[in-house]
Amino acid sequence: MADTLLRRGGAERFTQAVATLVGGPGLGLVELTPPGQINLRGRPSDPRFVRTVGAVLGCVLPLSANTVTSAADVTVLWLGPDEWLLVTPPGEETALVARLREALGDLHAAVTDVTGNRTRLRLSGPGARETLMKGCSLDLHPSCFKPGQCAQTLLARAGIILHQIDDAPTYDVYPRRSFTEYTWMWLSDAMAEYRR
Repeated sequence: MADTLLRRGGAERFTQAVATLVGGPGLGLVELTPPGQINLRGRPSDPRFVRTVGAVLGCVLPLSANTVTSAADVTVLWLGPDEWLLVTPPGEETALVARLREALGDLHAAVTDVTGNRTRLRLSGPGARETLMKGCSLDLHPSCFKPGQCAQTLLARAGIILHQIDDAPTYDVYPRRSFTEYTWMWLSDAMAEYRR
């Protein structure tokens, strides 16, 4: 019961009412079950840190700005020169935090479970890019923002993390939990013209 309450997003009461109204053919907006989320801080200049994290995650730590790497059960989003967001399936974050802390030992690093911080909305299909461009100042043209990239930005008045998944295009939008309802309603309204 407690886990169910912890895994609720912020827009679930709008999902049923709005999902049938938004989007044209192939354009969709859905609130996904909030994933496990871990904030990782460390020194990318320390090869031991990079090597240790890579071994635990099973993938290379992204060191280039606004890039993403993935392994079977974890997606790693670059947030800053010494900061990453690790996204796991729901419920798997606690074990990963423990494994990282044990492996990193006395290395200069911080591993923090931030699962309750953000929810995850998925916007996909024709018109998804144009919908985001109505309220986001990033250059989202396919030559500038591509699959495998992420960025911290504003969408209208809400701070989000934006991750492009594929060329469909599909985007994962991570608003703060308290801004989920606002972000959902804003995206729903911005999608209205594509219902025609």
